[in-house]
Amino acid sequence: MIVTVTPNPSIDRTLEIDRLERGALIRAKRSTAEAAGKGVNVSCALAAQGVPTVAVLPLAEDSATTYLRLLADATPISAVPIAGSIRTNVSVVEADGTLTKLNEPGPELASDDVYAIIAAATAAPGASWIVGCGSLPPGAPVDFYARLAGRASDRRVAIDTSSEALGAAICAGVALVKPNHEELEALVGRSLATIGDAAAAARELLARGCQAVLVSLGPDGALFVDANGASHAEAPIDDVVNTVGAGDALLAGFLAGGGESGALGEAVAWSVAAIRSRGTRMRAVTAADRAAVIVHERIDPSRRLRS
Repeated sequence: MIVTVTPNPSIDRTLEIDRLERGALIRAKRSTAEAAGKGVNVSCALAAQGVPTVAVLPLAEDSATTYLRLLADATPISAVPIAGSIRTNVSVVEADGTLTKLNEPGPELASDDVYAIIAAATAAPGASWIVGCGSLPPGAPVDFYARLAGRASDRRVAIDTSSEALGAAICAGVALVKPNHEELEALVGRSLATIGDAAAAARELLARGCQAVLVSLGPDGALFVDANGASHAEAPIDDVVNTVGAGDALLAGFLAGGGESGALGEAVAWSVAAIRSRGTRMRAVTAADRAAVIVHERIDPSRRLRS
């Protein structure tokens, strides 16, 4: 069982257009809406592949009915009722695949809400992983994920967030963190031009307290670093439809594959399935997705990163 925690879920609207032009009237060719949030996305991907999961999330009363209708039983959930309205995030996808995102801040969490969310996540029986994902809404303490890790000390904890919340989780000694390229640069305070640079930065995070680092590198695939070494996998494809949710799918596939270095290729295959899907929700992983993945026997430290 993999338990995900999403303190700031969202309704994700995706608009497909020809080209984004600032200040112009633009008519969308297609519009979709999905119940989302990074942890919810991870659970939906896991559930679609038959992996037992439950998504813990606050459910804001003003928009709970809409959110549950859009979720449509895509994953089991454990909901903590709160006041307010769930945020709406808008993704604008241009014909060439360029993505622009506009994210709302979300409803404010009271201290009792924070406690209830963490309690619900750590109370789930039989969890092999507890996975905290996404931005923190107003009212949530910066050490929310560190507190979650402290309450779940008998289980492996993975965190996918950014900024100070990610830094606090690293120092709390979580089993896995999943920054992207830009988030890793922010954590170490410098530009990372090559895979070798990214691997060195990941090792710095290990020195700060976490046990392993999974870095999503966009078109350059993914990098995994732990005390035993580093590994790199990628999937050079030319049929990208939508990059929204690719990092969530990467994390879901990695955990479903066992959460160790040998799961990296499967994780990238799940990410391929996500970027070949129209919306936030990943379609089923196919043999063609897995066939696109290249797992390198060793990293090329001098290879320059495109992302």
